[in-house]
Amino acid sequence: MDKVIECVPNFSDGRRAEVIEAIIKEITSVSGVKLWDYSSDKDHNRTVVTFVGGPSQVKEAAIKSALKAAELIDMRNHKGEHPRVGAADVIPFVPLKGTDVEECIALAREVAQTLSDKLSMPTFLYGDAAIKPERKNLATIQKIQYEGLLKRIKDEDMKPDFGPREMHPKYGASIVGARMILVAFNVNLGTCDISIAKKIAKSVRESSGGLKNIKAMG
Repeated sequence: MDKVIECVPNFSDGRRAEVIEAIIKEITSVSGVKLWDYSSDKDHNRTVVTFVGGPSQVKEAAIKSALKAAELIDMRNHKGEHPRVGAADVIPFVPLKGTDVEECIALAREVAQTLSDKLSMPTFLYGDAAIKPERKNLATIQKIQYEGLLKRIKDEDMKPDFGPREMHPKYGASIVGARMILVAFNVNLGTCDISIAKKIAKSVRESSGGLKNIKAMG
């Protein structure tokens, strides 16, 4: 394969095996796409998938899986510890081989446009694909959460990059972007005191004076 792009979509369900399996099936049904990994967290109520392929194959798999998530996930009933705005919550594209971030930017914008057209829902661009500089940081939109966007979607600073200025009540919105490789991991603490986890997160993340390029939540 001359070009290899990684896609790491995050879906807002980490508890129902049948839903997760149906979304994975949409990805693996695309010829030329290789599933690398997926993991679900019941507390976050979120599943993170990693797959790779050529640009057109990755684009097709991203769209198909997002449409399946919109079909099977109802955000009106979703509860979890992780910030989220929609069923197919975040869809980043990462250049791995024979390509560059510019191609991933184009891919992200195509996918965001397609999802907004097919689902009549708002989509936002983040990372290197962001059109608005303040949206380069994923948290700018994600921290507002589904419930917050229901109220604020008509505010000028919340105007989506594609789609209507109205949240879809069932599947919310999607945030699509391009970025370089990142490493994500969870640390389990020997305490039930959430304030300790939040204090640690605050001390290490860049936005609160910690380490550059580090994001963290407790």
